Amino acid sequence: MNWFDRRHTIAPPGYNRWLVPPAALAVHLSIGQVYAFSVFKNPLLDRFGTSHTSIAIIFSIAIVMLGLSAAFGGKWMERNGPRKAMALSATFWASGFLVAGLGVQLEQLWIVYLGYGVLGGIGLGIGYISPVSTLIKWFPDRPGLATGLAIMGFGGGAMLASPLTAFLLGAYADTPADAIVPTMFTLAAVYAVLITTGAIVVRVPAPGWKPEGWVPTPKKNSMQTTANVRVSQAVKTPQFYLLWVVLFTNVTAGIGILEQASPMIRDFFPLVTAGTAAGFVGLLSLGNMSGRFVWSSTSDHLGRKRTYMMYLGVGAVLYSVLAASGNAAVGLFVAVTFIIVTFYGGGFATVPAYLKDLFGELEVGAIHGRLLTAWSAAGIAGPMIVNAFVDARSAEGVEGAALYLPSLITMVGVLLVGFVANLLIRPVDSRHHEPEPGVAAVTARAAAPVSVSVGAGSALREKADVVVLDETAEEIEEDRQAVSVGAGAGARNAAIALWIVVSTLLAYGVLQTAIKASALFG
Repeated sequence: MNWFDRRHTIAPPGYNRWLVPPAALAVHLSIGQVYAFSVFKNPLLDRFGTSHTSIAIIFSIAIVMLGLSAAFGGKWMERNGPRKAMALSATFWASGFLVAGLGVQLEQLWIVYLGYGVLGGIGLGIGYISPVSTLIKWFPDRPGLATGLAIMGFGGGAMLASPLTAFLLGAYADTPADAIVPTMFTLAAVYAVLITTGAIVVRVPAPGWKPEGWVPTPKKNSMQTTANVRVSQAVKTPQFYLLWVVLFTNVTAGIGILEQASPMIRDFFPLVTAGTAAGFVGLLSLGNMSGRFVWSSTSDHLGRKRTYMMYLGVGAVLYSVLAASGNAAVGLFVAVTFIIVTFYGGGFATVPAYLKDLFGELEVGAIHGRLLTAWSAAGIAGPMIVNAFVDARSAEGVEGAALYLPSLITMVGVLLVGFVANLLIRPVDSRHHEPEPGVAAVTARAAAPVSVSVGAGSALREKADVVVLDETAEEIEEDRQAVSVGAGAGARNAAIALWIVVSTLLAYGVLQTAIKASALFG
């Protein structure tokens, strides 16, 4: 079991940092399946003969557990490293499908809640945060690019899972309702292998590592700190809660459209067919994925605060356009909603870099985990706002685009609240900063650039992420040797192979999405 330890994932000198992103993509492409859960919705309705709400609860439980497990597991992940976190994610995510499949077989809906909702949700949360801080450490010169690479796969996971799940549901039985169990078992196996491969490939840089030829430049603006703040202090700052509001409002606005995408375009334009609506959903998934990489990378140049001003300010304007003239033309409607969803995806990918700017990189993964509770709250609030207004207007006999007018106006207000919260964010007060490590600790780190395990009672370990001098010579030598274990040509070849696999999967998802989306222009 020592193979899972953080010290066994330390990269040797000269390791190419571009061999690490495929591990992140492998994990996020797998857990991104949650965005394609709607493919199971009608088969589950037929199998259980229950209400839409009863089935929708499965997804809601999963998103709530994602936020909770990320919040409570973030610090554990930072301490134990990404490999152990990825392995734990694979265990819970695959077990969620297996237990949910058992619940379907026994026709016990509560077991499906327990499986996909609770167990799968825990796998989602741990898997979501596992590669983020690792890539930030590998790309200190481009933290926005790093988080975009880490989180892009989550948006693309649905593009892969949707056609794969639909194919399996049609292949295993005459009716999709009878094919749910083998489909879930198959997905469990596929995702377990993919995430485990990512865990094998992932590496963390040695303490003090920097990209070759890169010299840290003076901070570009006052929002970028050179200090570090631990998660226990971060949650005591107003910046954390203002950023929570920023993420909550951005996600609430975006998820409100994603959840209602298919019926929404058909209500705005009655002549749109079901096939065309499916193409629209596919196009939005492409926007969700591309926004995570493009906007997050752009934030390295534009700055995180200005980028969120764009997400929230321009987003409010676009919602106003939808409310005022969204039904004027299909092209206008598609273009506006596509941009809104790219902001939704970009918000997820940019926030870890924003956290790094404000709190440093020491425990950015743990802080990110706590912040993701905003996602859990928004996952409930966004669909609730849209559906509540639609149901009320429908009961009054209102039809078409007018059904959505109150919810669109409400989203404008929600985004403006986030815009103001973002404007109020200032640099973190220095009293929350972690003290600089002492000279002896720095000397020890330079002499032994590897992660050294520390006793639970070490006061120094609680104060700074540094090497302490309480190990024996044999233990230090063992740590040095651990750097080379599994980090030779075999590991490099595995990383290259994984790049090929995840690139192929992404290309397949984009192709399938493009085929569906072509109906919009037919």
